[in-house]
Amino acid sequence: MQSICVFCGSSSGANPAYEQAAMDLGRAIAQRGQVLVYGGSKVGLMGAVADAALAAGGRVHGVIPQALVDKELAHHGLTQLDIVASMHERKARMADLAGGFVALPGGAGTLEEIFEVWTWAQLGFHTKPVGFLNAAQYYDGLESFLDHTVREAFIKPGLRDMLIFDTEPGRLLDRFASYVAPLQPKWIRRGET
Repeated sequence: MQSICVFCGSSSGANPAYEQAAMDLGRAIAQRGQVLVYGGSKVGLMGAVADAALAAGGRVHGVIPQALVDKELAHHGLTQLDIVASMHERKARMADLAGGFVALPGGAGTLEEIFEVWTWAQLGFHTKPVGFLNAAQYYDGLESFLDHTVREAFIKPGLRDMLIFDTEPGRLLDRFASYVAPLQPKWIRRGET
């Protein structure tokens, strides 16, 4: 796996552990010789993950829409910065560049991005790993909710198992390296739950 796409907050959040996790992940990606692909911003956890990867000698490929460049949010110290026309183009470009996807703590945008790539995996559009770096138990409630969706027969267990949750960046990336996508259809018929 040559590249890891990281989705995360443009804020640093309330807990300093979130920024530490972003820095640890950026370093871990760089130390493995992988390219960090991310949203191209210099602020919040986005800036922290990128700066840590760069400081560790890594390569960082940012993808940012022109509207955010105009707001002076772009990180101009990256190995490569692609400026695109829209958020849709940004997500498609990041997905094309990525060998796997990690969500650090973040808000609506982070959740939307990670759930979209997970949905694409469920539909068989890609076989790349999708995971959450669960810093300071940020995603505990989400993990419990996803287990609830399985119990309530809205998500098949094999599709839920596509999502990898871990609290340690290196271990998460190790699990990505050994990931094998399940061969399970998304669609189910009545009575199959």
